[in-house]
Amino acid sequence: MALADAYSDKGRPGAPIRLLVGLLYLKYTFNVSDEDLEPRWVENPYWQYFCGYEFMQHEFPIDFTTLIKWRKRIGVERLRELLKETIDLAVRENSLKEKDLSSVNVDTTVQEKNISFPTDSKLACGLIQKLGVEARSAGVKLRQSYRRLSKKKVVEVARYAHAKQFKRMRKSLSKLETWLKRLIRDIERKASANLPVSLDQLLSLSRRYLAKGKLGQDKLYSICEPSVKCISKGKAPKRYEFGQKISIATTNKN
Repeated sequence: MALADAYSDKGRPGAPIRLLVGLLYLKYTFNVSDEDLEPRWVENPYWQYFCGYEFMQHEFPIDFTTLIKWRKRIGVERLRELLKETIDLAVRENSLKEKDLSSVNVDTTVQEKNISFPTDSKLACGLIQKLGVEARSAGVKLRQSYRRLSKKKVVEVARYAHAKQFKRMRKSLSKLETWLKRLIRDIERKASANLPVSLDQLLSLSRRYLAKGKLGQDKLYSICEPSVKCISKGKAPKRYEFGQKISIATTNKN
């Protein structure tokens, strides 16, 4: 009943809730991706029975992208309801005693994202490349795209940094950022009022990159994962980690 309002009576019938909830539990219990979940589910009759099937299935009943859309639709609050029900079930089945929940240990860690190490030159070049592609798709005729020049300039920045010629490196990086600013102004001047969502998001990310943590904005570390943050946990082998800070709570016993 907690997930009932996430479904609609109109349109194409949705996948069974038991199937989707079961797949979600299996995914995180065995730490597999959405793509790897499909072949393992097909060959495992116990997984199929757990998801509500009484007979062996030889094909995955849904497309694995349905799980992504379903997680977005139910939201964080309903996922917390699923976690709460898991704990309540453990208490009802006497697998977990209520007194064990009276005191818990809470710790924090970093959930790293699989991104390349962020550098200003690489981010600026990536934004220039993507803005050029999206502007062309939106029918915006640019005065100059700087796509070819930016590729050469990002290599130049890396070479100056390797040679410890930091004054030249900063000068080349400043040139990259100047091209990015020109590109933003050119698109804003020539684009219509109704910009495509993808182009509007790229313009927003470009302004966020140029702000570099100022003006109350978070610094940009990844174009494809804009929510990534730089976190320092004081670890000797890895000074900085890029991802999200998460908390983990466990019982004192068991």
